[in-house]
Amino acid sequence: MPKRQIEFINGEIYHIITRGVEQRRIFMNDQDYWRGIFSLYEFNDDSSVTIRDRRSKRISANRGRASVIFEEEGGRNTLVEILAFVFMPNHIHLLLCQEKEEGISRFLQKLNTGYARYFNEKYKRVGPLFQGRFKASRVEGNEYLKTLFVYIHTNPIGIIEPGWKERGIKDVEKAKEFLEDYRWSSYLDYLGHNNFPSLTKRDFLNNTFEEKERMISFVSDWINYKKA
Repeated sequence: MPKRQIEFINGEIYHIITRGVEQRRIFMNDQDYWRGIFSLYEFNDDSSVTIRDRRSKRISANRGRASVIFEEEGGRNTLVEILAFVFMPNHIHLLLCQEKEEGISRFLQKLNTGYARYFNEKYKRVGPLFQGRFKASRVEGNEYLKTLFVYIHTNPIGIIEPGWKERGIKDVEKAKEFLEDYRWSSYLDYLGHNNFPSLTKRDFLNNTFEEKERMISFVSDWINYKKA
């Protein structure tokens, strides 16, 4: 296999995309999405790990739905900082800051291998689940970072309006409401709703936008721009 051309540097930020092989679904139901959430957290560890029963759930007063708090047992030695993420039915977007040498490559290998093992066992299938190597691009500059924040978190609009990036959004208000209720991403935590609060490191992006209202406005302006 040819060597990856991009070099991962500690302290730098990268946009990562990992897709299901042949564009197949990698999340079939809520149980799979939950497993993906736990995998993001548990496999971000320099040590060898399995998905352990060290997680606790509590019912959040916010919107009256389940929120996940991860319990530390002796601490972890993380490979990356997860700045943002979104799970789509057939792919995953991640915004990562590398903390250790080869941290991103090791994290993605553990994540993809571990989740694929779970998925194949559950659905009685064999073979690779993810499409070859993950895609990666280095993020340079705050404006590009802001654009990626919006791009990642608006991806779920495609679930209710397929092809919206090419044809535009028919119902802008519905799209905004959908994003604010789509729980399989980091967007709700950036909005201040406890969804998966211990999964992402949000200070850097919060400081980049300076205030939550500007962040919301940036997303809203993008959606309005894409109106059909």
